[in-house]
Amino acid sequence: MKKILLVKTSSLGDVIHNLPVATDIRRQLPEARIDWLVEEPYAALVALHPAVHRVIPVAIRRWRRGLLGHRTWKEIAEFRRLSQAEAYDAVVDTQGLVKSAVLARAARGRRHGFDAASAREPLAARLYDVTHHVARAQHAVRRNRLLAAAALGYRVGDGIDYGIAAPAAAAREPYCVLLHGSSRGDKLWPEASWIELGRRLEARGMRCLLPWGSDDERLRSGRIAAGLERADVPAAMPLDRLAGALRGARAVAGVDTGLTHLAAALSRPVAAIYCATDPRLTGVVGGPATRNVGGPGHVPSAEEVWEALADVGAV
Repeated sequence: MKKILLVKTSSLGDVIHNLPVATDIRRQLPEARIDWLVEEPYAALVALHPAVHRVIPVAIRRWRRGLLGHRTWKEIAEFRRLSQAEAYDAVVDTQGLVKSAVLARAARGRRHGFDAASAREPLAARLYDVTHHVARAQHAVRRNRLLAAAALGYRVGDGIDYGIAAPAAAAREPYCVLLHGSSRGDKLWPEASWIELGRRLEARGMRCLLPWGSDDERLRSGRIAAGLERADVPAAMPLDRLAGALRGARAVAGVDTGLTHLAAALSRPVAAIYCATDPRLTGVVGGPATRNVGGPGHVPSAEEVWEALADVGAV
């Protein structure tokens, strides 16, 4: 039985883009045992994939803030114990960063990663035992899948299967989810456009749910909700509960953020709004019920997003 360790630590969107790798491995190497090394906030998401045997959490960001603390060093020691508990046939780092390559080296096994021309940080390639060239001008999902296939000796098949499911949240009436938050200001969509889209959705009998993850996002949710008649701003939700809320939605509209990709991975009808980034490289993919709208130099209108939702049968 092959033992494989996947290294994809963050961010949320990157982790979601790596889920099809676990599906591919299960299909191509059904007897393989897959472990996954990931940042702790995303451990519950990775655990939703039935092919993943064990999740090894890390907390690099938190550890950096508390390097002198006893708890930090205790957790680092536990990470080293877990990562070295198995001798892996292959350690596959699809992150391509020096940080992830260093984490991969903590594990026992032959380490695979992108070569210097393919990696996001070329220096990372020096830390792998085997490197593979994967052209950069491809969608992130395909790059991940091609690297794993090269490392493990199989061919990438057609179609994309994220392999996860989540129980849908109970709801008394149809609702949509509006994902307006991003850590990058240039990815944000105008609040007036959100309100225009929300009013159209309300006219179709849907309540609008406006989740948030920071104080700024909470305030923005409140402003958008104030312009609507049937909008809810929920309390902060952990990722697994938010996945349930997305799974139960009639429609999802969102900017280029990890939660929008999660909605697509959960097979919801999605209109993904791109204001600065290129959907050819990071757009939502995986099924007929997803549409990418806009791109660098083109901020889409509410009408375009509405048409995208109509095109996938959500409205």
